Amino acid sequence: MSEQPSLLGRGLGGVGHAPAPRRSRMDRRLLGLAAALVALILLNVAITPNFLNLQTLAVNVSQVSTIAIVALGMTLVIATGGIDLSVGAVMAVAGALAPIIFLSGWGVASPGLGLAAAIVVPLVVAAACGLFNGALVSILGVQPIIATLILFISGRGIALVMTNGNLQTFTNPRFTWLGTGRILGFPVMGWIALLLTLVVAVVVRKTIYGRYLLSVGGNERAAALSGTPVRSVKIWTYVLSASFAGLAGLITVAQNSASDAARIGNLMELDAIAAAVVGGAALSGGRAPILGTLIGAIFIQLVGYTLIANGVPDEATLIVTAAIIVIAVWLQDSRRRT
Repeated sequence: MSEQPSLLGRGLGGVGHAPAPRRSRMDRRLLGLAAALVALILLNVAITPNFLNLQTLAVNVSQVSTIAIVALGMTLVIATGGIDLSVGAVMAVAGALAPIIFLSGWGVASPGLGLAAAIVVPLVVAAACGLFNGALVSILGVQPIIATLILFISGRGIALVMTNGNLQTFTNPRFTWLGTGRILGFPVMGWIALLLTLVVAVVVRKTIYGRYLLSVGGNERAAALSGTPVRSVKIWTYVLSASFAGLAGLITVAQNSASDAARIGNLMELDAIAAAVVGGAALSGGRAPILGTLIGAIFIQLVGYTLIANGVPDEATLIVTAAIIVIAVWLQDSRRRT
């Protein structure tokens, strides 16, 4: 069956898809997650010193923003029934490339052009990484976990080669504003995460791409038989996921005024998957709760902050995050069986 030429230009008629979960069930999940988040906030108010301090708020917003941005892309991939293990490596590639560009000879000679290229080129490279993943999954039929494992391994190696394994430090106020600036007293990266959440939510709910996305994850064979361009949907989804990861890499580098290819995005795939699953995304596909993903990212970040702020070793947060994923998946499985 031939591919459709456009994902956004067709009407909705004739698109086969698995029935969406009832709105009331989704609302109950969001309410339950929101209640857990409120309980966690109240716990921090009671036991964590200076939790209500504005500086504490800024720190948490800064740290959760990159998780939320990457988790949005991860949610879209999971909605197709796939997974993207390469997001951390893509962050490293984009984060390593940006300083190389604006610190190069022509970047110094033309600061404005160098700054624009330092943002655009890494995002294009990140999108190309997503295109590579999507082609392996949708055209060659490689399992998503294997396809994205290739870049998970090689991507960070590419970033290390580009930087010779060295820490890149720089001073570029216009670039670092992306990670340290504020608008109306709120971190710029927080605004970016909120804006992307709104845009992705509208795309999933209101466009034909969103309808195709859920139909592919709900029942790929039925979707293909009804005319859904399954290959195109998967490819574009992986491109979006990698592009979001590239943006998160740029923000991380801008925030730190340094690029460390060995550490940028390290284990980000774990946090992104956790945020998506806690937010209500089903690993079997067919569901993309964008608002739930944002709340899940906040919850994951706040859990880690609570542990660290109260003297628990940083390594223990990895165990807790893994436990949260297990519990979330178990709850999803229990609801499905019920």
